[in-house]
Amino acid sequence: MLSIGDLSKRTGVKVPTIRYYEQMGLIEAAERSEGNQRRYERHDLERLAFIRHARDLGLDIPAIRELIALSQHPDLPCINADRIAADHLVAVREKIEKLKKLEHELERIISHCDGHSIEDCYVIRALSDHGLCEGEH
Repeated sequence: MLSIGDLSKRTGVKVPTIRYYEQMGLIEAAERSEGNQRRYERHDLERLAFIRHARDLGLDIPAIRELIALSQHPDLPCINADRIAADHLVAVREKIEKLKKLEHELERIISHCDGHSIEDCYVIRALSDHGLCEGEH
């Protein structure tokens, strides 16, 4: 059995986040000791490590909840898990494209600034007037 502090140390997930995941139903409500401390088992550690990795990859709570539900049925085909990952990949690629546009616009704005004074600063003017931008970002 692990305390919530031990679980936190072993997974790198902060204690309040563990409580939040428990409240959200992503991990089962922990058993309590006689002193009312949460006590976790190995399967809780494994589940939390799964959640942590999924969050590190940027998956949202509903997707993680669905993946956890799918993991409870090991004999089912993995088409739904594949769909969740593929949908997330599409969203990540869209974010990358948006970030590339943002990068380009910031590079452009910086390149127009000659750095003499704030009064003549193109960065400040561009931030004040969206019309000075090349496009949407």
